[in-house]
Amino acid sequence: MDRNTIKDTGVLEQYLLGELSEKDAIAVEQILNEDQELQTYFNKMEDDMEQMAFENAIAPPTHIKSDLLNSIKNSETVSEEGVIPIQKKKKISYRFAIAASLAALFLASSGWFYNEWKNTKATIVTLQKETTNLQDRLVTIEGDLKETDKWYQAINNPKVIQLVLNGNDKSPTSTAIAYVNHQNKEVILNPQGLSKLDNTKTYQMWADVDGEMIDMGVIAQDQEMMIMKYIENAESLNITIEPAGGNDHPTVEQLISNVYL
Repeated sequence: MDRNTIKDTGVLEQYLLGELSEKDAIAVEQILNEDQELQTYFNKMEDDMEQMAFENAIAPPTHIKSDLLNSIKNSETVSEEGVIPIQKKKKISYRFAIAASLAALFLASSGWFYNEWKNTKATIVTLQKETTNLQDRLVTIEGDLKETDKWYQAINNPKVIQLVLNGNDKSPTSTAIAYVNHQNKEVILNPQGLSKLDNTKTYQMWADVDGEMIDMGVIAQDQEMMIMKYIENAESLNITIEPAGGNDHPTVEQLISNVYL
């Protein structure tokens, strides 16, 4: 083989990567020793290969290096004379050996990076779910704020009359607040102060018109504010205890609160 043949056919690259047979490798070495120009060309190729290996190297975790070195150490066989036998196959430059070691470290660390990528992906999925839950909670809070603002605007209207319905002897700890707007024909009730009843009973509100009790609606104890029926010409507001689901007429004996308009 002459110089041009070696350059054009890629034999030097094969030699550098250790892909030639022992016979061909020896032949290339002899030509390199005899041809200074070809040797300079090969050295430049070797430097470029080493530089490329360093530029593309990725530093693995510290334990990868120690694990690799321990593996190499454990694989060495020591003869009875305490000499490690070495079989000479082909000549590889010291600098290219460094590059090859870096490549081995990169391959060993690729599994670690893949696991890290999977863990990161799982973390991103978790964060996306938490973000969605947070957005849902914000929507709920925004809705609650709008609802609260609606009630606030309604009960603070200058046309609203605030009436406190205190409990009598039948329910002395009970209190409810009614907000009456005759202009808008609206009654809003805050029932939170009423004593809790068991599931078989409920509170019901009535308007007294010329001595007749007219139903204004069953009172829900789990609501902070609720709209009751507005009754024209009501003289008083009254609350009774009725069977669950309400009644079509008031149980006068169970009247616990009333207030005059």
